[in-house]
Amino acid sequence: MATYSKLVLSGSTEGKAVKVTGNATGNAVTVHTASNVATTLDEVWIYANNTTASDVKLTVEWGTATAEDGNIEYTVKAENGLYLLVPGLVLKGNTSSQLTVKAFAATANAILLTGYVNRIEA
Repeated sequence: MATYSKLVLSGSTEGKAVKVTGNATGNAVTVHTASNVATTLDEVWIYANNTTASDVKLTVEWGTATAEDGNIEYTVKAENGLYLLVPGLVLKGNTSSQLTVKAFAATANAILLTGYVNRIEA
């Protein structure tokens, strides 16, 4: 029987927002690191909030930093509340190399990411 646990994003401190401080793939911030157990699934939910007066393009590196293989790009409207970016997409545990979710934005320190993970362990 599977076990379900609701977790904060691993890049978060006690569930607080993760500030996107990087402005390029090389300095992307880690939002979440998936399990290292092959039978575990992480269902990830991420919301973005832009705290500046201008729209900002955000890139989420989903499981890989190779653009054509996993980037999610979204322009987050200025001062307009939360936007759902990752609607429960799943990452499978990997024993040899844990999958990560990272993010960077065209303007550093403009975007805050919040969310949670539903961890499903077989």
